[in-house]
Amino acid sequence: MALVEVVARRDIKAEPDDVFDAIADYQEVHPKLLPEQFTDFEVREGGDGEGTVIFFRLHATAKRVRECLLEVTEPEDRKLVESDRNSTLVTTWTVGAENGGSRVTIHTAWQGVGGVGGVFERIFAPRALSGIYAQILANLAAEMEK
Repeated sequence: MALVEVVARRDIKAEPDDVFDAIADYQEVHPKLLPEQFTDFEVREGGDGEGTVIFFRLHATAKRVRECLLEVTEPEDRKLVESDRNSTLVTTWTVGAENGGSRVTIHTAWQGVGGVGGVFERIFAPRALSGIYAQILANLAAEMEK
């Protein structure tokens, strides 16, 4: 099994604390950021940053649907970590100051499967997620730069 990683970044013309607060708002803002590949989004506990638990289905392809139950922690200032209780999947959102605004980074990693299936996973999963993350970051920019 090999580690599979995906990283996406975008600069946003808004204050870092405001951007972070928007991402951490799982009740109102965060669901608006998610494209059509995310269905059945539901806050099961909390709803604002640390201690939040969310559920959704991620339709990575027409045939591949993953159910995610994520627990949110805030290990550092302006950093959210979403850890899937059902797998090794971990997504980290980091918001830093950049060029008078913010730079948002999404980093996802998980232990991929072995064998031939793992080869395909390491090739195609990052491409699919990169496109999804680009849309999320575009939605975030649109939300923050209104």
